[in-house]
Amino acid sequence: MSRKFTAALFVLGLVTLACGTGTPVSLPTLESSPFDLGRTLYGFFPSPPEASTQSIIDTYAAIGQHGDVVLLQQNIPWEQFVENTEGESQAITDIRNQYILARQNGLEVIFVVDPLNGLNRREFQGLPEDWEASFANPDVRAAFRNFTLRILHEFHPQYLGLASEINTYNDTHPDDFPNYLSLYNEVYALVKAEAPETQVFVTFQWEELNNLMPSVAHGEPYDVNWDQVEQFEPNLDLWVISSYPYFMFQSGADIPDDYYSPLLTRTSKPLAVAEGGYTSEPVGSFPGDLQSQVDYLNAIHTQIGGDRLAFWIYLLINDINLDSYRAFLEQKGQSDDLETLGMFTTVGLTESDRTPKPALEVWDSFRK
Repeated sequence: MSRKFTAALFVLGLVTLACGTGTPVSLPTLESSPFDLGRTLYGFFPSPPEASTQSIIDTYAAIGQHGDVVLLQQNIPWEQFVENTEGESQAITDIRNQYILARQNGLEVIFVVDPLNGLNRREFQGLPEDWEASFANPDVRAAFRNFTLRILHEFHPQYLGLASEINTYNDTHPDDFPNYLSLYNEVYALVKAEAPETQVFVTFQWEELNNLMPSVAHGEPYDVNWDQVEQFEPNLDLWVISSYPYFMFQSGADIPDDYYSPLLTRTSKPLAVAEGGYTSEPVGSFPGDLQSQVDYLNAIHTQIGGDRLAFWIYLLINDINLDSYRAFLEQKGQSDDLETLGMFTTVGLTESDRTPKPALEVWDSFRK
């Protein structure tokens, strides 16, 4: 279940765009912000079907037609931010350029600062070789804190995540997890001191939280590990999950009628889905079909949709052309990621050529 596309994989050639070449530019504003709509915000990761700059531009345009927000999940440039918040890096340039593309298409941005590997949530991403891989490491703590504050100062986010699917790290590194939790609470306080209106959260992997993964289960299936969420209280402004049930169920129709709804009674805070999807075709040993994709959307909408759901991020608006990414990843020396990437290539609500799937109409009906 450890997977997800890292932000760097999709930036590709954004620094060559006319909207920015590394020199700071004024960020555009929106005449009317989706944050003022007073309803659930719908959005996607800005993940293009092809490994090209034009495909990224076209993807932002497609998201603008079918969504309100994009989620930018950026790994931490550790060395550039260990000393202070003013470090300059390719990561900041990439975020600026994607932020500009989002605004050009009428989209707001939700941010997640990500210290972990998007394809393996049980390990850090990009740490210098001589750094101890631990949240007790003072350099890790300083870089995490400084990079988060840089995002806060430059982009003034309404929603700011401080890690993704953190219960997967909790399950495999229980000795180090208290160090992450103390860091989260420290950074939460700093963010709130400067921007009390910013909504701060961390995300939890729902299938793992439900003990549906035998290798890391702490109890019986569906006996939710609520303690892994509630240990963050009161410093959670909303409860946020990710969910990919096609790894656990034979079809979307098999998702229990009360699978997501326990969230509504366990907390009175707003909820959100920061990541998820259902494959429209079988992938490896995991089944998938077009109707299951529709049933997955209906399960979330029926069980937790409505006034309590602040935002809903679906992983891909479009399928991924794996052949295009194969050449790109091989050039970058990341060909080992192809197998994991292949498990998500048909999660999109459209084909890679933008041909709509039935689920897209369902998604649009919820948004309207």
